[in-house]
Amino acid sequence: MSGIYLHIPFCKQACHYCNFHFSTSLKLKNELLAALLQEIYLQKDYLKGETIETVYIGGGTPSLLTAQEINQLFETLHQHFDIKSDAECTLEANPDDLTPQSLHKFHQTPINRFSIGIQSFLAADLTYMNRAHNVQQALQCVPMTQDAGFENISIDLIYGTPTLNNESWIKNMETAFEWKVPHISAYGLTVEENTALAHLIEKKKVLAPTDEKAQEQMLILMEKMAENGYEHYEVSNFSKPNHRSKHNTSYWLGKKYVGLGPAAHSYNQISRQWNIAHNVKYIKSIKDNILPAEIEILTEVQKFNEYLMVSLRTSWGADLNKIKNDFPSSYFQHLSREIQVFLNTQKAFIENDQLRLTPTGILIADYLTAQLFVEEIA
Repeated sequence: MSGIYLHIPFCKQACHYCNFHFSTSLKLKNELLAALLQEIYLQKDYLKGETIETVYIGGGTPSLLTAQEINQLFETLHQHFDIKSDAECTLEANPDDLTPQSLHKFHQTPINRFSIGIQSFLAADLTYMNRAHNVQQALQCVPMTQDAGFENISIDLIYGTPTLNNESWIKNMETAFEWKVPHISAYGLTVEENTALAHLIEKKKVLAPTDEKAQEQMLILMEKMAENGYEHYEVSNFSKPNHRSKHNTSYWLGKKYVGLGPAAHSYNQISRQWNIAHNVKYIKSIKDNILPAEIEILTEVQKFNEYLMVSLRTSWGADLNKIKNDFPSSYFQHLSREIQVFLNTQKAFIENDQLRLTPTGILIADYLTAQLFVEEIA
């Protein structure tokens, strides 16, 4: 089973923290969608006929698409890929794009799951992040989506902003709990290079987030999610039983996927490739029937490091038997040696031959995993 990701690189306005590829001008939208339809054809053999169990339309802001445009994408996908009849089909959406009218139209598409980028119910947070929606839209979008008949809903929340205190962070979560949304993704605010937020902090126009607050609010997050029956199945993801994101879980399980659109990534367990992050160049190349992608053949070291990087983010952890069987013995010896300090300090543990992180280990997941990587030999 494999997955398909489509990147829609358009937004109404730029969030200050975002470093994804997007444009706030829609003038190339029609040309880009035409190129995307052509890329579906060009990439039809990438997964070698494997059945597709998930389709994820992300961005950018794909809820800017009309139902007709979404249907056209799916019609073309069905022409060239074997998509399961019950495939999970997710659309990322912003609260300000969801209305009773738009949701009625989305019901006439294959979309059966929404991932809604709420981020916060606080005006100060939304202003700090430069989100396009307001508090009222944040509070209305989920009940509205549920009233329209969509039950499989995920919402995004962001913690660690200088404008968010612990009491307000708990209230944000409690609002989601009241709606009984089956999936919540929660991310600590990070300051990426060359973003508006990085420039504003550098010019001292806004306060910078701190690691201390992010860790404190992450601990609160884990506690409150557990109290309300959510499984913490990946560092940033929490779900009610049987409501994990199938698409994202496939990434963490190392399944194959094809990415379509500018800046989209693809992975077939042998190599990784990524499209050019430039709308005009992407369109021109596709018009010439040339896939505008760079390809990297993965080395054994890269495969090992990537397996650790994704598996240790999950509740099931890294399979030590897989590492023994699929990689050189020296890699397992390296891991056994380097993990000891984290086992001794209760940042990680081993159970049933699965290496997993404890709650305090999750707080430093990226750092911890990087200490376990094998170095490439030149």
